[in-house]
Amino acid sequence: MPDALDEGRERRRVAEGEHRLPPAIAVVVAAATYALLPESLLLGPRFVIPAVELALLTALICTNPVRMTRESRWSRRVAIGLAVIVILTNLVALGLLVHELTSKSTDGSPLLIAALQVWLTNVIGFGLLFWELDRGGPIARRKLRRKDLPPADWRFSQDENDDAVDEVAVSASRTSGWVPTFVDYLYVSLTNSSAFSPTDTMPLSSRAKLLMGVEATAALLVCLLVISRAVGALGGG
Repeated sequence: MPDALDEGRERRRVAEGEHRLPPAIAVVVAAATYALLPESLLLGPRFVIPAVELALLTALICTNPVRMTRESRWSRRVAIGLAVIVILTNLVALGLLVHELTSKSTDGSPLLIAALQVWLTNVIGFGLLFWELDRGGPIARRKLRRKDLPPADWRFSQDENDDAVDEVAVSASRTSGWVPTFVDYLYVSLTNSSAFSPTDTMPLSSRAKLLMGVEATAALLVCLLVISRAVGALGGG
């Protein structure tokens, strides 16, 4: 029985690396969304930031075109740097959005659409960063033995349901070798930006709590701006 349990725990080590396509699509969507923002919300010329993001993504794709199985120090730095660029430039856009929406002389209709773009990019950027940071990143989560992984930043429901009923326990991390993929972290980011707090996935480390706090605050600010502008428009009508 212990041998079978150990085999289940480490099964994900012999699986192919995580697929490149989902995070690549997310980066392209974030870059396109930023490029479509109103001129007043952009940091520099319209296509500079999207071009930088796509150039970094291209470098990462060259390293691991289909499945993520190889990693070097520079590629890890590029991957984390890409997520940070998406987040920071979006936070700057949020700051400019606050300024624009609080200006009574500004037409709010295009800015309300821009607020949704900022919210979407917020979800993508933090999802990418969560995915890159937790347990050493997507490649480490597949290649390293669990005892050699860095401490987890997030605890998923699969990490604690091994004692549930059989049809639930079958997907538990402890017995099946399950590891989170990009979609799981994107979902964490989405729910955090919608509920403004953790839902089914709990932050464990200080940096995870700090990042989720920043993301939730940014998302809450966007929602408050949209609501206040909408209420103002209704009142003015």
